[in-house]
Amino acid sequence: MPSKTPKKYEVAIADDHRLVAESLSHLINEIPGFEVTLVAANGQVLLDGLAKQTNPPDIIILDINMPVMNGVQAAKELSARFPLIRLLALSMNDDETSVIQMIRSGCRGYLLKDCTQSELHRALTEILERGFYYSDYVTGKLIHTIHKEEKQPLPSVKLSEREMEFIKHAASELTYKEIAISMGLSERTIDGYREALFEKLQVKSRVGLVLYAIRLGWVKADPHQPMP
Repeated sequence: MPSKTPKKYEVAIADDHRLVAESLSHLINEIPGFEVTLVAANGQVLLDGLAKQTNPPDIIILDINMPVMNGVQAAKELSARFPLIRLLALSMNDDETSVIQMIRSGCRGYLLKDCTQSELHRALTEILERGFYYSDYVTGKLIHTIHKEEKQPLPSVKLSEREMEFIKHAASELTYKEIAISMGLSERTIDGYREALFEKLQVKSRVGLVLYAIRLGWVKADPHQPMP
């Protein structure tokens, strides 16, 4: 009997830069076990394309800045319609706000566009096997201990009501200055809250703080859901 062809994991890409999308598609198709089945210029084109497919892809790679429907909007819509599809953000943006937006919109991974093919391969594999992937930039410079392992115990800490309030504001798109105004505090006091929480929770940045809060259910992954 002829041997069965090994299953290939299907990948869809949404990126408004055609050359980038085509190059990315070529790189993925060269990786054993993966195949690009849909390339779209924005989130809306992606959703329209998915509606025509019999089987949804295993992974969707989303750029952030796209016309018509950007990556954040697309991630929210995809998370609602296709909760089993793994979403991976791929962007030139390495700022904390972009990472937070995509994670809270449903992405289980964040990769920078200057990554190598080997890192792309690792990201696709870990998204499937572990359910999440964050690039060396995110894990090394932003997250520290969060998401190293889902079973890894978190530090036992007791937070004040004001610290919890700060965390919920930090999970929004407000700047630290705007958080200070919202909480009726000085920027210096807000800086104190931030540094104290980084130390207590063993994180290095606002992204790490938000991931920690999402993991414990202090804030919702979807910013449109009510805060606990």
